[in-house]
Amino acid sequence: MKKSVSLLAGAILSLGLMTGANAATLKMAYDADPVSLDPHEQLSGGTLQLSHMTFDPLVRWDKKLGFEPRLAEKWERVDNLTMRIHLRKGVTFHSGNPFTAKDVEFTFNRLRESADFKGVFAPFSGLKVIDDYTVELKTEKPFPLILNNLTYLFPMDSKFYSGTDANGEPKDKLVKHGNSFASRQLSGTGPYTVGYRQQGVKVEFDRNDNYWDTKSPGNVDKIVLTPIKEAPTRVAALLSGDVDFIAPVPPTDHKRIKSNDKVDLVTMGGTYIITFQMNQERVEAFKDARVRQAVNYAINQQGIVKKIMRGFATPAAQMSPWGYLGHNDALTPRYDLKKAKQLMKEAGYEDGFTVTMMAPNNRYVNDEKIAQAVASMLAQINIKVDLKTLPKAQYWGELDARAADMMMIGWHADTEDSNNFFEFLTACTDTDSGLGQYNSGNYCNPEADKLMAQANTETSPKKRAQIMQKIEQMLYDDAAFVPLHWQNLAWAARKGVNIEPVLNVMNFPYLGDLVIEE
Repeated sequence: MKKSVSLLAGAILSLGLMTGANAATLKMAYDADPVSLDPHEQLSGGTLQLSHMTFDPLVRWDKKLGFEPRLAEKWERVDNLTMRIHLRKGVTFHSGNPFTAKDVEFTFNRLRESADFKGVFAPFSGLKVIDDYTVELKTEKPFPLILNNLTYLFPMDSKFYSGTDANGEPKDKLVKHGNSFASRQLSGTGPYTVGYRQQGVKVEFDRNDNYWDTKSPGNVDKIVLTPIKEAPTRVAALLSGDVDFIAPVPPTDHKRIKSNDKVDLVTMGGTYIITFQMNQERVEAFKDARVRQAVNYAINQQGIVKKIMRGFATPAAQMSPWGYLGHNDALTPRYDLKKAKQLMKEAGYEDGFTVTMMAPNNRYVNDEKIAQAVASMLAQINIKVDLKTLPKAQYWGELDARAADMMMIGWHADTEDSNNFFEFLTACTDTDSGLGQYNSGNYCNPEADKLMAQANTETSPKKRAQIMQKIEQMLYDDAAFVPLHWQNLAWAARKGVNIEPVLNVMNFPYLGDLVIEE
C-alpha cells in the first residue's frame, strides 16, 4: 500500500491565546513528557521532539524529506570518504556561550559514547576541526547516508557541560535512566529554553530571545506541556478548551473531533512500525524458527487494524513501509491459525508454554489494547501470556534490561532509510558498536548483518534497494520478530493557528516556527 499523506481539507489548527503576529502561549498535551533533558540518553521520539524544541540539528528534514540547513549552512564532498561542513556563525547557546566547531566536536564524541546513538555514528571514523566554523567528517568506507545521520546531531554547549556538578560528577556524564547534570540541565541553541519541569506533571518552555533564526515566522513565546496519558481525558481537555493542542489522537475520537466546529484534525499516513520481539535467550522455544513463525501466523494484523485502530493504520509484514528502498512488495501479513497450530505441533510445543509480556500503556496509539489482543490471539495456540503494561517513563528501563519474554517496540527510521530498522531492531547485539540496541529479542542473523553492512557502503540506490529487500525477505522467512502495523499520525487543536506547516511524517513538530493567527 502506498504511503499517503491526508490532510483534513481546510484544516488550520489553533494553539495559541493571542492574535496576529503578537506573542502567544500554547497549552498542549502529549501522552507523556520527556523522560530526560539529555538529548543523548535515549533514542526515542520524545527525545527527538524535545531536541527540536531546545536544540538545533546540523540539518533537518523538510516536508518533502529533503535536507534543510540549520546549524550547518552548507556542505560539500571533499572526496568519497570526507564531507566538509560549514557552520552557521553568530549563534549563541541559551547560556550565552558562542556556538563553534568545538561544540560540534564535543557532541560528536559524546554521541559515540551513547549506548543509543553510537550505532548511528559507527560509520564515521572521526571528525576534524578545520577552523572555528568548519569541520570535516570522515568515514572508513563510502557511506551514502551522511546527511541522514547528521539529522541526529544536535550540538551541545561544550562549555556549559564542562566541569563537575555539585555532587562532584562530570557535567557531561551520560547516565541511562539516571539523575545526571545533563538529564536535569539544558543549554542548546534552539527556539525554547526549559523554564520549569516537574517530571510527569508539567514542562514549561520559554522563547529564546536570542534565537539565531530571525527568519522563523514563529510567534509562540511560551509553551506549557502537560502529559495526559489517557486518550479520552486528553481529547476532553481539548474540547473543553483546557488545552490548545493534543497528540496523539486515537482513531476512536477522529469522528468526534471532525464533528466539532471549534477544533480541527490533521492526519498523515505513517511510517512508524509497531512490533513485538521474542526473546530467544529467555525462552528456549523461541530459538525454534517454527515457533516464531507460529506466533506470526497466530497474529491477525488486519483484525487489530480494523477493530482496535479503526482502520487508521496499515497492516505490516515487514519493517520498511512503502516508499522506503527496502520495502519488499512480495511480503504480506500471514494470519493463518491452522498453520500456526501445525507449526507448534511440528516443533513439539502443541501443548504450549507460558511467557511474560511487557508493553507501554502511553507510548503508541492503543498500545495496551493491542498487547491485550495479541495475548488473546496467542492463547489460541496454547501460549499463555502474563501481560504487564507500564507508563513510558518506566517501560524504557525494562526494555533496556530486556526484562520480559515478549516486548513491544515501535520504531520510525529517523534517517528515512530501511537500514535504520535493521541496525537497531534486528542486528546481532553489540554494545561496542551500538548495533542491536533495541533488539530485545536477542535475535541474531550474521548473514543479514553482512548484507546490512554492505548496504551501508553501497552508493547505488538500485543496488541498495535490492540488498535491503533481501534482508526483509530473510527476516520474514526467519520470523525474526512480529510485525503488527504502521501507525498513522494524528494531531488535533483548536482553530486559529496554522499548525500544518510545522508537522511532518517524522512526528517532530517544528514548534519554533508555529504561527498563531488568532
